[in-house]
Amino acid sequence: MSQSPSTSRAPARPVSDRAVSDRAVSDRIGIIGYGSSAYEKSPSRSEAGYMAEAARAALASAGLERSAVDGISVSSTTLPPDNAVTLAETFGLSVSWASIGNAGGAGAVVNVFDAVHAIEAGRASHVLCLAGAAQDGAFFRGRIGRFNGSIGDYLAPHGFGGMNGLFGIIQRKHMQTYGTKREQLGRIAVDQRANARRNEAALLRKEMTLEDYLTAPLIADPIRLFDCVMPCSGAEAILVGPLEEAPSGKAVAVRAAAERHNHPLGEVSPLRGGWEVFRDDLYETAGFGPGDLDFVQAYDDYPIMVAIQLEDLGFCAKGEIGPFLAERRMTFDGDLPLNTGGGQLSCGQTGGGGGMIGLTEAVRQLRGEGGARQVAGARRGLVSGYGMVAYGHGLSASAMILERAQ
Repeated sequence: MSQSPSTSRAPARPVSDRAVSDRAVSDRIGIIGYGSSAYEKSPSRSEAGYMAEAARAALASAGLERSAVDGISVSSTTLPPDNAVTLAETFGLSVSWASIGNAGGAGAVVNVFDAVHAIEAGRASHVLCLAGAAQDGAFFRGRIGRFNGSIGDYLAPHGFGGMNGLFGIIQRKHMQTYGTKREQLGRIAVDQRANARRNEAALLRKEMTLEDYLTAPLIADPIRLFDCVMPCSGAEAILVGPLEEAPSGKAVAVRAAAERHNHPLGEVSPLRGGWEVFRDDLYETAGFGPGDLDFVQAYDDYPIMVAIQLEDLGFCAKGEIGPFLAERRMTFDGDLPLNTGGGQLSCGQTGGGGGMIGLTEAVRQLRGEGGARQVAGARRGLVSGYGMVAYGHGLSASAMILERAQ
């Protein structure tokens, strides 16, 4: 990924404490398989059904049988009252380690790193990490008003406008504070749609111009239609295990990962998140920084949140994202390949699966299996997560740096 002097990594914002210090990576354990289910606008099966399809694909990509799996991890906001243990029962798995995430769209990254640690600790040998949902727009609208206690008790009763209303405030605040323009943010949506046109699995593949983006129907000023993800059904899967067991040339190592929750404290509609706390340690652990990455897979519930992640992860200084975006192409063959499969903005948002779509796409790219959207010579990439929106802002941030191991 090319990087001009103006895009050098900005210093982290001072904080009074450090992020999670345990970011030790493993030379032995990593990602050995991945898979995705079909994405559908309306569900044709249960959530477990979509996850089963993704799980089968992940096992096939690793060349392993179901019997090899003895650990399971799930990231889902719609699976309860079921959980990771009942999903293991459904899949016919006997497991020694089970976990279910609680960080929304940041949870899948956290779950995969926890799986690496679980195997290193001897809790399991192969962990199947899953994320997804069975939903349509009507189901999503009914669920969002009771997403968590603060929304249900303090926002929904007052007609808060859903997530579009909350992020409309954040985008307006960023525009007024830093002079960010919709034309600049629109580059994210337009270039991701160009990537999606090369992804047969994406639900939204119609060509989009910047004019289409700018003139789309208004949803929650300044957010318009193409700023918003479309709720849909589907699932993603990652298989974690010994790197030596991956098919030749297909092992993907986890070089660094981190999470941070409830940062900044007590700030409604913040223009920053937990990435700024851990980013310097993240790059130090990985041994390389933003200019050494071949692509970024960022959590893209809205373009403004992609912009904030890029700022906080050091691709540009805070407030400089507008000119940064204007000077770059974010298509798979551009100078900042971003969400190379189209991201959630074009593929759709599968509930908790939205936090894993970037991981599976990253693994696909690093294995050289991106097809018509393959980033040439991809060796290293970053995946970031964001989620658990509560009273006015998302509580959870995560990131992972991956590298082709063989």
